[in-house]
Amino acid sequence: MENLLDNRGLTEAQAIERYQKRNYPKPALTADIVIFRKECDTYRLLLVRRGNHPFCGKWALPGGFANENEAVEHTASRELTEETGVSGIPLKLAGIFSKPGRDPRGWIVSAAYWAVVDFIQPIRAGDDASDARWFTLLPEQDTLTLVSGDIVLTPDDLAFDHSEILAAAIRQANLDLQ
Repeated sequence: MENLLDNRGLTEAQAIERYQKRNYPKPALTADIVIFRKECDTYRLLLVRRGNHPFCGKWALPGGFANENEAVEHTASRELTEETGVSGIPLKLAGIFSKPGRDPRGWIVSAAYWAVVDFIQPIRAGDDASDARWFTLLPEQDTLTLVSGDIVLTPDDLAFDHSEILAAAIRQANLDLQ
C-alpha cells in the first residue's frame, strides 16, 4: 500500500505523532434517553428525579456520562438500566444536543435516544436517580403537561435542555398527542 504524504509532507504515522491533543479541547459525552409507553390512547414518559447536583431534585430524562472506550449507544442502554431498571429496549437516535450552556458543568454534548414501548417493565430508581416514575403526557391547547400522581410538570420544568430533547423525540416518534 502506498504511503501517502499530506500537504505538509508527512506520512500518517508522522502526522499522528505530531498531533497535539491540547490544541483541540474535547467536550464530555453523555446520553439521554426518552422512553414513551403507549397505553390505549395516551402516552406516558419515563422520568427520573435527580439525586445529585446540578438540578438536584428536578425531574429529568434518564442518562449520564459515557465511559472511556464505550460506544455512546451502549452508554444509553447502560444508563437507562442503571437509573430505572429498564433494559433490553432498542433505542433510536433522536439527535445530538450541543448548545453551549446546556449543562452548567461545562462543555457537555449529549446523544439523545428514544423508544416507544407497549409493555410494562418494573421500574426502580438507581445510581444517581432518587426516584423514577411514569408521567402521563396531557396535551392542553398549546402546551404539554406531564402528570404522575400529584406531580404536575411542563417540559420547561425538566432539568438541562431536556424539554428540547423531549420535543425532538415526540416529533421523531410521530406521537399523536391529541
